[in-house]
Amino acid sequence: MRHTCIATYRCYDDKADFHKKAVSIAVGLTVGSWTELPEAKKKEMERHLGQVVQVTEHPATESNERYADIQIAYPDVNFSRDIPALLVTVFGKLSMDGKIKLMDLDLSEDFLSAFPGPKFGIEGIRSLLGVHDRPLLMSIFKSVIGHDLDGLREQFYQQALGGVDLIKDDEILFENPLTPIERRVQVCMDAAKQAEQQTGKKLIYAVNLTGPTSKLAVQARKAIDAGANALLFNVLSYGFDVLHELSSDSSINIPIAAHPALAGAFYPSQHYGIAAPLLLGKLMRIAGADLSLFPSPYGSVVMPKEENMGIRDALLSDKLSLRTTMPVPSAGIHPGLVPLILRDFGREVVVNAGGGVHGHPQGAAAGGRAFNQAIDATLQGISLQEYALTHPELHAAIDIWGVRS
Repeated sequence: MRHTCIATYRCYDDKADFHKKAVSIAVGLTVGSWTELPEAKKKEMERHLGQVVQVTEHPATESNERYADIQIAYPDVNFSRDIPALLVTVFGKLSMDGKIKLMDLDLSEDFLSAFPGPKFGIEGIRSLLGVHDRPLLMSIFKSVIGHDLDGLREQFYQQALGGVDLIKDDEILFENPLTPIERRVQVCMDAAKQAEQQTGKKLIYAVNLTGPTSKLAVQARKAIDAGANALLFNVLSYGFDVLHELSSDSSINIPIAAHPALAGAFYPSQHYGIAAPLLLGKLMRIAGADLSLFPSPYGSVVMPKEENMGIRDALLSDKLSLRTTMPVPSAGIHPGLVPLILRDFGREVVVNAGGGVHGHPQGAAAGGRAFNQAIDATLQGISLQEYALTHPELHAAIDIWGVRS
């Protein structure tokens, strides 16, 4: 049996013969032409020829256009075992050929064998924190540009006092003279130790890894030498292969959180791009992300819930023989959304908040405590309104943002 990668596409067209379209994709993205080849050449090229696996047509309705789901098998022999080669093969020029969207990739074990996946995964992150029985809580730096180290440290410290499990840099905090990465790590990890004396909780700090691609590994090791215990990485700006290189590097022995910056250029269109569960779920996990951030269905940058659940499933599925990646639904999260997040994601989730922490009327530390109280109440099966009667931080948060059901 041939080793193949199966790509699933959704193709929209009012008049096309989808079966002919499928054949043209299978041939055009592999051997280029087929019927014109002499028989001797066909035998030689057959091992490289793409094959139509399935075409499922969906007729037009009042609410939907006519479309088909097309599956094409691509021989592994056609491309090297790296994600860029895979994506160029299955969707390179095809991405510019009308209304067609890449929905999924079913990869062969031979191809996947080149990818160790997340170095830590969910269990590794939980072990670092010593937390195994509840969702995790992350806070985000806000207002980072122009702050000096003292200002950044104080902002970090106040977040840490709220009892969060993780704090991440803002993705737009790049290398700069005011807060260079090694000094940023030093002052923030010092603040983490100070806060731990009061909260009793360990903390992971994901420092933003930026700069020229050729120097990223050096930057990462510089951060680790300074005491960093996690990295934040804008994967789509640099490419999945860069994440794979970083996560596979034995000297970069800390978790990597994948930020979804630029993802909106790929997934939101019905007709074009790459589906969110593949882009922010499966490929992030294969490339080695220990945590994957993505817009939630609830907050300020909304993703359809069906796509969110697809990402969750891709990150947690046991169909891949890789460590699982922690889902991090994000953007516009406040304590009143915690019951929805836990209902949809269960305990294997990071509740991730920026304004919901910093915007608390009693300060960022109180904002973190409000989130912890919301998580505690939800796990106990107590309504947030009832729990807030004896927890002033949660009460204040509900007064501002309410509770979503």
